[in-house]
Amino acid sequence: MTQFSEFHSIPALGEALRSRRISAAELAADALRAARGYRDPNVFLHIDDDLTLAQARAADQALADGQAGPLTGIPIAHKDLFVTRGWRTTAASRMLADYVSPFDATVVDHLRQAGAVSLGKLSCDEFAMGSGNENSAFGPVCNPWDADRIPGGSSGGSAAAVAAGLVLGATGTDTGGSVRQPAAYCGVSGIKPTYGTVSRYGIIAYASSLDQAGPLARSARDLVPLLDTMSGFDPQDSTSLESCDGRPNASGRIQADFDAAQSVFQAAGDQPLKGLRIGVPREFFNEGLAADVGAAIESALQVFESLGATRVDISLPRTRLSIPAYYVIAPAEASSNLSRYDGVRYGHRAAQYTDLADMTSRSRSEGFGDEVRRRILVGTYVLSHGYYDAYYLQAQRVRRMIVDDFQRALSQDCDVIMGPVTPGTARRIGDNRQDPIADWLGDIYTLGVSLAGLPGMSIPCGFGGDSGRLPIGLQIVGRYFDEGRLLALADRYQQTTDWHQRTPEHA
Repeated sequence: MTQFSEFHSIPALGEALRSRRISAAELAADALRAARGYRDPNVFLHIDDDLTLAQARAADQALADGQAGPLTGIPIAHKDLFVTRGWRTTAASRMLADYVSPFDATVVDHLRQAGAVSLGKLSCDEFAMGSGNENSAFGPVCNPWDADRIPGGSSGGSAAAVAAGLVLGATGTDTGGSVRQPAAYCGVSGIKPTYGTVSRYGIIAYASSLDQAGPLARSARDLVPLLDTMSGFDPQDSTSLESCDGRPNASGRIQADFDAAQSVFQAAGDQPLKGLRIGVPREFFNEGLAADVGAAIESALQVFESLGATRVDISLPRTRLSIPAYYVIAPAEASSNLSRYDGVRYGHRAAQYTDLADMTSRSRSEGFGDEVRRRILVGTYVLSHGYYDAYYLQAQRVRRMIVDDFQRALSQDCDVIMGPVTPGTARRIGDNRQDPIADWLGDIYTLGVSLAGLPGMSIPCGFGGDSGRLPIGLQIVGRYFDEGRLLALADRYQQTTDWHQRTPEHA
């Protein structure tokens, strides 16, 4: 256990740092020892003590000068999809095994300027392609609750590090559920904001119209300063939004919205959520949902009802179509984005080859893993002449229909949508090795939110599985730019329950 584990939350640790009861340098040194000594060596892909301790000393100086913010001195770590100066950025792939970026991603830069202290780079599925963190070229990550189970993916290293208490917060990326699903499997909180809220500059691209960065932490309250710091317009990212419903997309917006929602809740007394309509999609509760997951979600919904909210039955009729639509669009964009890794301009180059074409073929075959090659092939096929209209354009039309389903529900029927994150609890490592499509089908509840670009989050709401000790997550989906209120709703739930406070036995 680390020294900071006794403080339980980012606000509590921040107060201890500001009161000088503990120093950032002491925390960083302790966290580095814990990270290096953790039972799963695959969680971190690169640690550099000198870089971390230099950031910690800078945080201590800011604290001494009275210039500390809510994240000054807080130990965090970054998914290995964010480029970083000093630390390697590999995207968990042999293709980029020794790459060190000359600049920081915008998200990394924002958190560093806010005083957060990075311990290094966390494992993920290769180029963010996967749902179990088994596709890393450097070995799978284990779930802290059960070492035989996956932590989820692609941000599995981030979720595992938070669950194990190695950091208080971590960055992740969510293309089709890759923040929410590992958060659910590891019993932590995670949020994917509205597409365009957080800059993608410096994030190694998988599917550009879907990729969005988001934080993972123990609780919703811990997510607030992390997401608030990460957010903001970035002119270096062509998909970054300048405004959110007429307001500037800038740091401070999410914290202000969170505080405003909390004020409304507090004024309502013992029924803080009175008037809130929770949409529950009937398509999320079918034969594919495990009984233990369904029971946990039902219990969570009853807690919200006890706080004054009203449950509304809604329909998202194209839920099943989100899987084929996503697995046409995302691989198509991946095929385009990863074409730059050819052994000439970027990445691994084969040692032996006969000509340029052979060099490219061998370099890509050696550098990319099975899942990445699979998705590149699918994407190249659906973009090829004769199939573009039949597959890619058709998938984009279905995407528009899925957006319309969510828009209709959130504008006419309900204020937020709640349901499961995953059909079941974390599976065993290697279970789907011979059937990768089974993992794709497990994304059914998260893909539609990503295709629509809506904000969505996962918070712990119970346990299940064969042992009864595997975490279950509740998904909360809101309207565009509604991150602050989603976090406030989650915080209200977490004030009433203690699922988010429970930790793995050996963490």
